[in-house]
Amino acid sequence: MIRATHELHERRKGRNLGLGILLLAFVGIVFGMTIVKIGNGEDVLGTGMVSGEVSQ
Repeated sequence: MIRATHELHERRKGRNLGLGILLLAFVGIVFGMTIVKIGNGEDVLGTGMVSGEVSQ
C-alpha cells in the first residue's frame, strides 16, 4: 500500500511551521521595538533620523 504522504514530509512540515512561527515572532519584536523608539522620539538605529525636531 502506498501512503499519500511520507513520514519525512510530515517532519518537514512541522519544522517549517516552527521556523515560520519563529520568523514571525522575530519580525514582530523588531517592528514593535521600532514603533516604540519612533514613538518616544529617540534616534532610530543610530541613523540620526529623529522624529520631530532637528538637533543643532
